[in-house]
Amino acid sequence: MLIGQYSATIGAKNRIAFPKKFRDELGDNLIITQGFEGSLIVVSEEGWRSLLEGTEGMPLTDLATRETQRFLLGTAAGLELDEKGRFILPAHLKKYANLGNEIVFLGISRYVEIWDKKKWEEHNNELINTISGVADKLSGKESG
Repeated sequence: MLIGQYSATIGAKNRIAFPKKFRDELGDNLIITQGFEGSLIVVSEEGWRSLLEGTEGMPLTDLATRETQRFLLGTAAGLELDEKGRFILPAHLKKYANLGNEIVFLGISRYVEIWDKKKWEEHNNELINTISGVADKLSGKESG
């Protein structure tokens, strides 16, 4: 299971070292794509179908299905890690996530998110203040 938080920097030519703990779990052949809330998502090649969760089996005529697949698959790129666990971040994904030099990797069970460090800190602070309401929604309770 992918858990934890790791900081890194984006080097010359958009090169990033993928955390060893995540590499051990996902392998050296990965897929990266746009994520939610301005993050990026990284999955193993074998786990790419998890990106389609909720859209598989839905008809092509369903707009929400098409849009979700466009968002996730239309911007995806394959990554092959080098012997030091590094990869080149595609420019369109760096631009989408508005990544500066400092980034954060988050292990989210089956996938890894990549965030701009400052943006993650802001989002996490907001999350800390709202998580009770989010948990209540998931459990079917209404927060007061």
